[in-house]
Amino acid sequence: MADKKRIDEVTGFETTGHVWDDDLEELNKPLPKWWLYVLYASIIWAIGYWVLYPAWPLASDYTRGYLGYSQRAVVMEQVAAGKAAQAQFRDAIGKAELAEIQNKPDLLNFALAGGKAAFGDNCAPCHGRGAEGSMGYPNLNDDDWIWGGDLAAIERTIRHGIRSADADTRAGDMPKFGTDKLLEPAQIDDVAEHVLSLSGKASDQEAAIRGAAVFAENCTACHGETGKGNLELGAPNLIDGIWLYGTDKTDIVTSIETGRGGVMPPWHTRLDDVTIKQLAVYVHALGGGQ
Repeated sequence: MADKKRIDEVTGFETTGHVWDDDLEELNKPLPKWWLYVLYASIIWAIGYWVLYPAWPLASDYTRGYLGYSQRAVVMEQVAAGKAAQAQFRDAIGKAELAEIQNKPDLLNFALAGGKAAFGDNCAPCHGRGAEGSMGYPNLNDDDWIWGGDLAAIERTIRHGIRSADADTRAGDMPKFGTDKLLEPAQIDDVAEHVLSLSGKASDQEAAIRGAAVFAENCTACHGETGKGNLELGAPNLIDGIWLYGTDKTDIVTSIETGRGGVMPPWHTRLDDVTIKQLAVYVHALGGGQ
Protein backbone atom coordinates (compact mmCIF):
# COMPACT_ATOMS: atom_id res chain seq x y z
CA MET A 1 0.00 0.00 0.00
CA ALA A 2 2.87 2.39 0.81
CA ASP A 3 4.12 2.39 -2.76
CA LYS A 4 0.72 3.70 -3.88
CA LYS A 5 0.94 6.84 -1.76
CA ARG A 6 1.47 10.01 -3.68
CA ILE A 7 0.81 13.74 -3.60
CA ASP A 8 -2.48 14.61 -5.24
CA GLU A 9 -1.90 17.25 -7.91
CA VAL A 10 -5.29 18.97 -7.40
CA THR A 11 -5.41 19.30 -3.58
CA GLY A 12 -1.73 19.06 -2.73
CA PHE A 13 -2.43 16.46 -0.01
CA GLU A 14 -0.83 13.04 0.26
CA THR A 15 -3.06 10.05 -0.47
CA THR A 16 -3.42 7.11 1.94
CA GLY A 17 -2.65 4.54 -0.71
CA HIS A 18 -6.22 3.20 -0.77
CA VAL A 19 -7.50 2.96 -4.34
CA TRP A 20 -10.94 1.90 -5.59
CA ASP A 21 -11.87 1.09 -9.17
CA ASP A 22 -8.30 1.83 -10.23
CA ASP A 23 -8.73 5.62 -10.14
CA LEU A 24 -10.59 6.60 -6.93
CA GLU A 25 -8.07 7.47 -4.20
CA GLU A 26 -8.49 8.45 -0.52
CA LEU A 27 -6.78 11.64 0.65
CA ASN A 28 -4.92 11.74 3.96
CA LYS A 29 -6.33 15.13 4.89
CA PRO A 30 -6.03 16.07 8.60
CA LEU A 31 -8.92 17.58 10.55
CA PRO A 32 -8.99 21.39 10.81
CA LYS A 33 -7.05 22.63 13.82
CA TRP A 34 -10.05 24.59 15.12
CA TRP A 35 -12.09 21.38 15.17
CA LEU A 36 -9.37 19.58 17.14
CA TYR A 37 -9.11 22.48 19.60
CA VAL A 38 -12.86 22.37 20.20
CA LEU A 39 -12.64 18.60 20.80
CA TYR A 40 -9.77 19.01 23.28
CA ALA A 41 -11.63 21.83 25.07
CA SER A 42 -14.75 19.66 25.32
CA ILE A 43 -12.77 16.84 26.87
CA ILE A 44 -11.22 19.19 29.41
CA TRP A 45 -14.64 20.71 30.17
CA ALA A 46 -16.18 17.23 30.66
CA ILE A 47 -13.45 16.21 33.09
CA GLY A 48 -13.95 19.44 35.01
CA TYR A 49 -17.71 18.83 35.12
CA TRP A 50 -17.19 15.30 36.45
CA VAL A 51 -15.04 16.69 39.24
CA LEU A 52 -17.27 19.62 40.21
CA TYR A 53 -20.81 18.28 39.72
CA PRO A 54 -22.74 15.01 40.27
CA ALA A 55 -21.96 12.85 37.27
CA TRP A 56 -21.32 9.13 37.67
CA PRO A 57 -23.74 6.53 39.04
CA LEU A 58 -22.41 4.13 41.64
CA ALA A 59 -23.79 0.86 43.02
CA SER A 60 -26.06 2.55 45.59
CA ASP A 61 -25.28 6.25 45.18
CA TYR A 62 -23.61 8.66 42.76
CA THR A 63 -20.58 10.94 42.73
CA ARG A 64 -21.54 14.15 44.52
CA GLY A 65 -19.00 16.48 42.94
CA TYR A 66 -16.66 18.96 44.63
CA LEU A 67 -19.31 21.72 44.67
CA GLY A 68 -21.99 19.48 46.19
CA TYR A 69 -24.62 20.82 43.75
CA SER A 70 -28.09 19.25 43.89
CA GLN A 71 -30.81 20.09 41.38
CA ARG A 72 -33.38 18.59 43.76
CA ALA A 73 -32.24 21.01 46.48
CA VAL A 74 -32.56 23.92 44.04
CA VAL A 75 -36.11 22.88 43.11
CA MET A 76 -37.07 22.46 46.78
CA GLU A 77 -35.75 25.95 47.51
CA GLN A 78 -37.81 27.34 44.64
CA VAL A 79 -40.92 25.51 45.89
CA ALA A 80 -40.33 26.84 49.41
CA ALA A 81 -39.92 30.37 48.03
CA GLY A 82 -43.16 30.00 46.07
CA LYS A 83 -45.04 28.79 49.14
CA ALA A 84 -43.65 31.66 51.18
CA ALA A 85 -44.86 34.15 48.56
CA GLN A 86 -48.32 32.54 48.62
CA ALA A 87 -48.49 32.19 52.40
CA GLN A 88 -50.34 35.45 53.07
CA PHE A 89 -53.08 34.54 50.59
CA ARG A 90 -53.36 30.93 51.72
CA ASP A 91 -53.54 32.01 55.37
CA ALA A 92 -56.24 34.54 54.54
CA ILE A 93 -58.28 31.97 52.58
CA GLY A 94 -57.90 29.46 55.40
CA LYS A 95 -59.41 31.94 57.87
CA ALA A 96 -62.07 33.42 55.58
CA GLU A 97 -65.58 32.20 54.89
CA LEU A 98 -66.36 31.28 51.30
CA ALA A 99 -68.54 34.35 50.81
CA GLU A 100 -65.69 36.57 52.09
CA ILE A 101 -63.34 35.10 49.50
CA GLN A 102 -65.78 36.00 46.75
CA ASN A 103 -66.06 39.58 47.98
CA LYS A 104 -62.32 40.25 48.10
CA PRO A 105 -60.83 40.55 44.59
CA ASP A 106 -57.26 39.64 45.59
CA LEU A 107 -58.36 36.50 47.44
CA LEU A 108 -60.85 35.61 44.71
CA ASN A 109 -58.22 35.81 41.96
CA PHE A 110 -55.79 33.73 44.00
CA ALA A 111 -58.49 31.17 44.83
CA LEU A 112 -59.57 30.88 41.19
CA ALA A 113 -56.00 30.32 40.03
CA GLY A 114 -55.33 27.74 42.74
CA GLY A 115 -58.68 26.07 42.21
CA LYS A 116 -58.09 25.76 38.47
CA ALA A 117 -54.72 24.11 39.07
CA ALA A 118 -56.15 21.73 41.68
CA PHE A 119 -59.08 20.90 39.39
CA GLY A 120 -56.73 19.98 36.56
CA ASP A 121 -54.67 17.73 38.83
CA ASN A 122 -57.53 15.99 40.65
CA CYS A 123 -60.94 16.47 39.02
CA ALA A 124 -60.33 16.71 35.27
CA PRO A 125 -59.86 12.94 34.74
CA CYS A 126 -63.57 12.46 35.52
CA HIS A 127 -65.19 15.85 34.88
CA GLY A 128 -63.02 16.85 31.91
CA ARG A 129 -60.46 19.65 31.53
CA GLY A 130 -63.27 22.12 30.91
CA ALA A 131 -65.54 20.59 33.58
CA GLU A 132 -67.96 19.61 30.82
CA GLY A 133 -68.47 16.16 32.31
CA SER A 134 -69.38 12.97 30.48
CA MET A 135 -71.67 9.97 30.89
CA GLY A 136 -71.99 9.45 34.65
CA TYR A 137 -69.87 12.50 35.53
CA PRO A 138 -71.80 15.77 36.03
CA ASN A 139 -71.28 18.84 33.87
CA LEU A 140 -70.17 21.55 36.29
CA ASN A 141 -70.77 24.41 33.87
CA ASP A 142 -74.56 24.27 33.82
CA ASP A 143 -76.99 25.20 36.59
CA ASP A 144 -78.35 21.69 37.17
CA TRP A 145 -77.17 20.36 40.53
CA ILE A 146 -78.02 17.08 42.21
CA TRP A 147 -76.86 18.17 45.68
CA GLY A 148 -77.05 21.95 45.37
CA GLY A 149 -74.86 24.50 43.63
CA ASP A 150 -74.21 27.19 46.23
CA LEU A 151 -70.72 27.57 47.70
CA ALA A 152 -71.46 25.63 50.89
CA ALA A 153 -73.07 22.74 49.02
CA ILE A 154 -70.20 22.50 46.54
CA GLU A 155 -67.61 22.58 49.31
CA ARG A 156 -69.37 19.83 51.24
CA THR A 157 -69.61 17.64 48.15
CA ILE A 158 -65.90 18.10 47.42
CA ARG A 159 -64.89 17.60 51.03
CA HIS A 160 -66.92 14.45 51.82
CA GLY A 161 -67.64 12.95 48.41
CA ILE A 162 -70.67 11.04 47.20
CA ARG A 163 -71.49 7.51 48.39
CA SER A 164 -67.95 7.24 49.72
CA ALA A 165 -66.69 5.67 52.93
CA ASP A 166 -66.63 9.08 54.63
CA ALA A 167 -68.98 9.39 57.60
CA ASP A 168 -70.45 12.64 56.26
CA THR A 169 -70.64 11.66 52.62
CA ARG A 170 -73.58 12.49 50.37
CA ALA A 171 -75.52 9.24 50.40
CA GLY A 172 -78.71 9.28 48.38
CA ASP A 173 -79.22 5.76 47.04
CA MET A 174 -81.82 4.90 44.44
CA PRO A 175 -83.39 1.44 44.82
CA LYS A 176 -82.41 -1.20 42.28
CA PHE A 177 -85.95 -1.73 41.05
CA GLY A 178 -84.95 -4.33 38.49
CA THR A 179 -81.96 -6.03 40.07
CA ASP A 180 -83.79 -6.50 43.38
CA LYS A 181 -87.08 -7.48 41.65
CA LEU A 182 -88.99 -4.57 43.16
CA LEU A 183 -90.76 -3.93 39.85
CA GLU A 184 -91.62 -6.12 36.90
CA PRO A 185 -89.89 -5.42 33.57
CA ALA A 186 -93.18 -4.17 32.10
CA GLN A 187 -93.59 -1.72 35.00
CA ILE A 188 -90.02 -0.47 34.55
CA ASP A 189 -90.70 0.07 30.85
CA ASP A 190 -93.87 2.03 31.67
CA VAL A 191 -92.07 4.17 34.27
CA ALA A 192 -89.36 4.95 31.74
CA GLU A 193 -92.02 6.19 29.31
CA HIS A 194 -93.55 8.31 32.08
CA VAL A 195 -90.16 9.81 32.93
CA LEU A 196 -89.65 10.63 29.25
CA SER A 197 -93.07 12.25 29.20
CA LEU A 198 -92.04 14.61 32.01
CA SER A 199 -89.77 16.38 29.54
CA GLY A 200 -92.01 15.83 26.53
CA LYS A 201 -90.08 12.90 25.04
CA ALA A 202 -92.43 9.94 25.51
CA SER A 203 -93.21 7.87 22.44
CA ASP A 204 -95.87 5.59 23.98
CA GLN A 205 -98.52 7.69 25.71
CA GLU A 206 -100.51 4.72 27.02
CA ALA A 207 -97.39 3.26 28.65
CA ALA A 208 -96.60 6.69 30.08
CA ILE A 209 -100.05 6.85 31.68
CA ARG A 210 -99.60 3.41 33.23
CA GLY A 211 -96.10 4.43 34.36
CA ALA A 212 -97.47 7.51 36.13
CA ALA A 213 -99.23 5.30 38.67
CA VAL A 214 -96.09 3.23 39.26
CA PHE A 215 -94.05 6.43 39.55
CA ALA A 216 -96.46 7.87 42.12
CA GLU A 217 -96.17 4.75 44.24
CA ASN A 218 -92.41 4.25 44.05
CA CYS A 219 -90.60 7.41 42.96
CA THR A 220 -92.37 10.52 44.25
CA ALA A 221 -90.97 10.15 47.76
CA CYS A 222 -87.59 11.28 46.39
CA HIS A 223 -88.23 12.90 43.01
CA GLY A 224 -91.48 14.63 43.99
CA GLU A 225 -94.90 14.37 42.42
CA THR A 226 -93.86 16.45 39.43
CA GLY A 227 -90.43 14.83 39.12
CA LYS A 228 -88.58 18.04 39.93
CA GLY A 229 -86.20 16.26 42.31
CA ASN A 230 -84.93 17.00 45.79
CA LEU A 231 -81.49 18.50 46.48
CA GLU A 232 -81.48 17.33 50.10
CA LEU A 233 -81.83 13.71 48.99
CA GLY A 234 -79.70 13.98 45.87
CA ALA A 235 -82.72 13.05 43.75
CA PRO A 236 -82.21 14.45 40.21
CA ASN A 237 -84.64 16.76 38.47
CA LEU A 238 -86.40 14.65 35.82
CA ILE A 239 -88.22 17.42 33.98
CA ASP A 240 -85.36 19.62 32.72
CA GLY A 241 -83.99 17.31 30.03
CA ILE A 242 -80.48 17.25 31.56
CA TRP A 243 -79.45 13.66 32.12
CA LEU A 244 -76.41 12.29 33.89
CA TYR A 245 -76.55 8.80 32.34
CA GLY A 246 -78.08 9.54 28.95
CA THR A 247 -81.42 10.55 27.44
CA ASP A 248 -82.36 7.36 25.58
CA LYS A 249 -85.07 5.12 26.94
CA THR A 250 -82.57 2.28 27.31
CA ASP A 251 -80.41 4.53 29.51
CA ILE A 252 -83.40 5.41 31.70
CA VAL A 253 -84.45 1.77 31.96
CA THR A 254 -80.93 0.85 33.09
CA SER A 255 -81.02 3.61 35.72
CA ILE A 256 -84.34 2.32 37.07
CA GLU A 257 -83.17 -1.29 37.03
CA THR A 258 -79.74 -0.79 38.65
CA GLY A 259 -80.05 2.48 40.58
CA ARG A 260 -76.68 3.48 39.08
CA GLY A 261 -75.01 4.86 42.26
CA GLY A 262 -71.93 6.72 41.06
CA VAL A 263 -69.19 7.35 43.62
CA MET A 264 -67.01 10.42 44.20
CA PRO A 265 -64.12 10.20 46.70
CA PRO A 266 -63.88 12.44 49.76
CA TRP A 267 -61.16 14.94 48.96
CA HIS A 268 -60.51 16.14 52.51
CA THR A 269 -58.32 13.06 52.98
CA ARG A 270 -56.14 14.09 50.03
CA LEU A 271 -56.30 17.88 49.86
CA ASP A 272 -55.87 20.54 52.54
CA ASP A 273 -58.67 22.88 53.61
CA VAL A 274 -57.34 25.83 51.62
CA THR A 275 -57.22 23.83 48.39
CA ILE A 276 -60.77 22.54 48.97
CA LYS A 277 -61.99 26.11 49.44
CA GLN A 278 -60.20 27.16 46.26
CA LEU A 279 -61.82 24.29 44.38
CA ALA A 280 -65.27 25.22 45.68
CA VAL A 281 -64.82 28.84 44.58
CA TYR A 282 -63.48 27.76 41.18
CA VAL A 283 -66.28 25.27 40.48
CA HIS A 284 -68.87 27.80 41.63
CA ALA A 285 -67.42 30.35 39.22
CA LEU A 286 -67.56 28.06 36.17
CA GLY A 287 -70.98 29.40 35.32
CA GLY A 288 -73.45 27.15 37.04
CA GLY A 289 -73.00 28.18 40.65
CA GLN A 290 -76.16 29.15 42.50
